[in-house]
Amino acid sequence: MRGQISTQNQQQLEAQRLRLQQEIKQINSLLFSNTKKRKNVVAEVEDLEVKLNVRESLIKVTNQQANMLNKRIRVNERSISTQRKALEDLRADYAQMIQKSYASKSLQNRLMFLFSSENFVQAYKRIQYLKQYASYRRKQAAAISSKTQLLQALNKTLFEQKQKKEALIAENRQIQQQLEKERQQQQSLIQSLRNKERSLSAQINQKEKESKALEREINRLIEAAIAASNKASGAKGSTAFVLTPEAKLLAANFQANKGRLPWPLEKGVVVQGFGRQPHPVVKTTVIQSNGVTIATSPNAVVRSVFEGEVMSVVTFKGSNPSVLIRHGNYITAYKNLGKLFVKKGDKVAAKQAIGEVFTNQNTGKTLLQFSLYNNTKAQNPKGWIYQM
Repeated sequence: MRGQISTQNQQQLEAQRLRLQQEIKQINSLLFSNTKKRKNVVAEVEDLEVKLNVRESLIKVTNQQANMLNKRIRVNERSISTQRKALEDLRADYAQMIQKSYASKSLQNRLMFLFSSENFVQAYKRIQYLKQYASYRRKQAAAISSKTQLLQALNKTLFEQKQKKEALIAENRQIQQQLEKERQQQQSLIQSLRNKERSLSAQINQKEKESKALEREINRLIEAAIAASNKASGAKGSTAFVLTPEAKLLAANFQANKGRLPWPLEKGVVVQGFGRQPHPVVKTTVIQSNGVTIATSPNAVVRSVFEGEVMSVVTFKGSNPSVLIRHGNYITAYKNLGKLFVKKGDKVAAKQAIGEVFTNQNTGKTLLQFSLYNNTKAQNPKGWIYQM
């Protein structure tokens, strides 16, 4: 059972390692492929921070794999030692048995052994003894063969495990070298920004102010939708959606798909997570994110993560359009759109295109901000979207 759990853990770590490798490829493709377009220094530092975090996770996973293999190698080495000792004992026992039976192995000696019996019962017992002795010899020979094959299989497994471990260690060494190189590059860029820290803090704070204003507007729209929906159904005073049977079913289906909802984009990488976090450039400045920011390719199509109804299309001063889709008492928000394919009141299906992400011509970045709410409470999309 323990071996089965260990194999499952290895498979999970391998799947995680492959996902992280794929994520680094996407980061390089989405954030670092356009070398002709010069990014501003802040954007470059932010992008490097994303890559550094993923590389650190990859190193951690690869180390876990190597350590797990190391444990299995030690177990196999002990098992090989035990099996080799058992094989040696079997061979010694078999050799001793052959030596003892050598003098009586001829047909004449066996016949004499039988004919010297005092009575029929004794002769019968001696016949049975000879049969059992021959059977035991065959079993000993089979056991030796079986142990030999087991040892060969264990040795092969051990060799493969050691090769895998060495490959992982070599891969980790390369990742660490690349990580160190990118970390030095980032530190150099940050150093060049030291004398601009005050103006950068002001820019970040202004961006945070705009983000909070948009968040307040989204909360206001959700509260207004709750009030209008509850008034229409005759329920008053509640700060949450009072659901119809159909809306209850939709919300239940949405909840049942937690952790399995599709991405709002066909391809993308999360460059900013959910919650309070220090800014990657000005560490003294804390930013609050009520969703996740996903980098994607220019003209990327945004899609609804679940069936629902377009609750609002938000056009707010200082920001690009956002679409809010209601799924019972859950709302998903898709912010920073350049094109819209839907309008308020439209019914949408899961994975239906609702617009295109806006591309900032100054930075060259195409960023979708995705949020998820239960009534007015923001949820961490990482727990809802598949493998986010």
